[in-house]
Amino acid sequence: MPRILLLVASLLLGACAARTPVPQAAPALAFALPLTLQIQREQADVRQDWLLVIQQEGPALRWSLLDPLGIPLARQLLEAGEWRGDGLLPPNTEARELFAALLFALARADALQGYPTGSWHQDGANQRRLSPDWNIHYQAPLDFTLGKTGLNYRIRALTLEESD
Repeated sequence: MPRILLLVASLLLGACAARTPVPQAAPALAFALPLTLQIQREQADVRQDWLLVIQQEGPALRWSLLDPLGIPLARQLLEAGEWRGDGLLPPNTEARELFAALLFALARADALQGYPTGSWHQDGANQRRLSPDWNIHYQAPLDFTLGKTGLNYRIRALTLEESD
């Protein structure tokens, strides 16, 4: 029995350690808010399209993930380095990890020092890496891919013409 408890405790600690880091204070972003992004998620040859709206709410950042019909999939607030649910939606761990990776991808290069030491790496102007295993490849400032093993997201800004 003690071995089982030790195994469960190790798995729980490992799951916590593998979370995508966020800085204590939201980093300066390279873009003005609110920001609307089109997200194409691809995993195992299955593609999904989503919309993400990022808004400033006082000291917090509100992240609202929607399907193409406008139905909310996830809503989170990031304040003082902590995520909390926003509204009545159930917890969505994948969305929270995506939001944390996107925060890093959207941060200005001079604001990355707010992330834990050793958790990220800048590979030239067009590529960044973030622990535990996120890779970002920029085609343009608001046109990039974000991925990790077996999971890829294509991110691009949604223009006013596209949202009408």
